[in-house]
Amino acid sequence: MTTPKDRDQTPATPVTTLALSLAMLLAALGTSIANIALPSLAQAFEAPFHAVQAVVVAYLAALTAAVVFAGRLGDSRGLKPMLVTGLALFSLSSLLCALAPSLVLLVAARALQGIGAAFLMTLAMALMRQTASPAGMGRAMGLLGTVSAIGTALGPTLGGVLIPLTGWRGVFWVQVPLAVLTLVLVAVALPGDVARGARRPVRLWPVLDGVLLPALFANVMVAAIMMASLVVGPFYLTLALGLKPAVVGIVMAVGPVISMVSGVPSGHLVDRLGSDRVILLGLLLLASGAMFMAVLPGFMGLAGFLFAVTALTPGYQLFQAANNTAALADVAPDRRGTVSGLLSLSRNIGLVAGASAMGAVFAMGVGSDDFARAAAPAIEAGLRLTFIVAAGMMLLTLALAGRRMASEAG
Repeated sequence: MTTPKDRDQTPATPVTTLALSLAMLLAALGTSIANIALPSLAQAFEAPFHAVQAVVVAYLAALTAAVVFAGRLGDSRGLKPMLVTGLALFSLSSLLCALAPSLVLLVAARALQGIGAAFLMTLAMALMRQTASPAGMGRAMGLLGTVSAIGTALGPTLGGVLIPLTGWRGVFWVQVPLAVLTLVLVAVALPGDVARGARRPVRLWPVLDGVLLPALFANVMVAAIMMASLVVGPFYLTLALGLKPAVVGIVMAVGPVISMVSGVPSGHLVDRLGSDRVILLGLLLLASGAMFMAVLPGFMGLAGFLFAVTALTPGYQLFQAANNTAALADVAPDRRGTVSGLLSLSRNIGLVAGASAMGAVFAMGVGSDDFARAAAPAIEAGLRLTFIVAAGMMLLTLALAGRRMASEAG
């Protein structure tokens, strides 16, 4: 059922759009910036890969566990107040990460940071939907995709620059002032929620309809592939190709920069062609990119890695803009936070799977989880196995999406 324009609808302004964009950027930055620090953390704490991997997994697991709760709180208590709460938590936890004296405490602080990021990611999306017109939904989702890509690009780039200068702590210190700035901007610039009482929380099962369930499944699969590239990529570039951290940061930023450029055009394409067609196009590019990543680096080295990235990342951006548009287009105002939370939940289940399960596939291909002692051919074998599995996942997702759309058309 298409929902009419409601009384909670507030027109977008440049300042409110900036505030929401910064909130989304912070959540993406928190996801990507620790990945490039994993080798440094392993050396600093004299810990194996599976131990320092918890720095990434703890953030994603906490974010995953909290996103639906954050969305339901936004629906019942107000989107803006809950976004402010999340920003305050993110600011404090970023400070704790920077000051952590041990790996255990760093992992705990990262989990707290992930909870804060859940509020940022979910409520920024819900508030952006609240300001978007029906004809501009694709562009609004494309803008969020662009901002997320900027955050993902900033993570490895800033990390690659900061680690030689400040050590691993610098990747967390840099988040503190940005989080505080965003908190002030959101508190001052965003209008207060109107017509908000103490609403009863939305029941989850009625929300899961024939459009949302397939969108959630596809979100899981796609996010797992992209996170695998972020986790496995630095190890391949560092240990197989012998690149320095600063160079690795630049290389790892290429894909997000491509996504950053393609985000808003992807949204325009959704508004023009419809979400179904763009979903299929995005999934096709993702499947192709995974196949390229499995094959080309073994023959072409860095050039093959970059070629695969140029197929993966536009596919991801097209898919995200179209999938989020399809899921949120006809959602009632009092369910936007919950549906945004479910979208974030599925995405972050995929991110956790990419960091953990796909990381385990990579270790299986390498033949050991002590990557620092592995030879370059073993690292290449791990990359190859990881993306053979990824290509199979994307082909399955593409087939299921095509079958659903054909069934609806018939």
